[in-house]
Amino acid sequence: MSGHSKWANIKHKKEKEDIKKGKVFTKLVREITIAARDGGGDPAMNIRLRLFVDKAKAANMPSDNITRAIKKGTGEIAGNAYESISYEGYGPHGVAVIVEALTDNKNRTASEVRHAFGKGGGSLGGDGSVSWMFARRGVVTLHATTKSEDELLEIFLEHNIDTIDIDENQVRIVGEPSELFVIKATADKAGLKVDTVQLEWIPTTFTTVTDPVAEEKVYNFLSMLDELDDVQHVFANIA
Repeated sequence: MSGHSKWANIKHKKEKEDIKKGKVFTKLVREITIAARDGGGDPAMNIRLRLFVDKAKAANMPSDNITRAIKKGTGEIAGNAYESISYEGYGPHGVAVIVEALTDNKNRTASEVRHAFGKGGGSLGGDGSVSWMFARRGVVTLHATTKSEDELLEIFLEHNIDTIDIDENQVRIVGEPSELFVIKATADKAGLKVDTVQLEWIPTTFTTVTDPVAEEKVYNFLSMLDELDDVQHVFANIA
């Protein structure tokens, strides 16, 4: 199973820019609220919550914001009733897409996502229409390192790693979701700088788009989806 995806690298760079601009806070607050609602407010006992709290801290979100989001999730203070919802479909040129959203108005979100698919030259499908081409995996991204792939493989040898992908900007380690925090702890111990720790839909079947104009259309479509307020994550199987 390959963890390589140009779209994943684009998202990583975009997320870094969004963190600098503070644009990521709203989405993180929703993630933390939902995670606390579904699994309790203690990050030590709630792996999903710990993921988003760590991500919020990495984005320099004030601790008061994090605490408020957790309390909204556990019902200690009032807050919007967010729901998790996902959409599947095809983008332009047959690229399979999964969209994950958190919303307090499903009709609004569905309308916005449907409009984006139509405007971008794609089409929405039903549940399961494209998710069979993806697998749920744990992904740890590291800051660029001088270590070789062999050196990294030796460090993470015991953790059921699927792939390690290296480029000039980052290292992506893809493995079992249950191993996510073990991989992070191993990276920390080895002195590697961890950028993100998260669960992703990783393509198992890729769609290749070779024409530069067509490729740009696909990435513009994916970026348009990613910019929607209620959308948390966009995954695509473009090679």
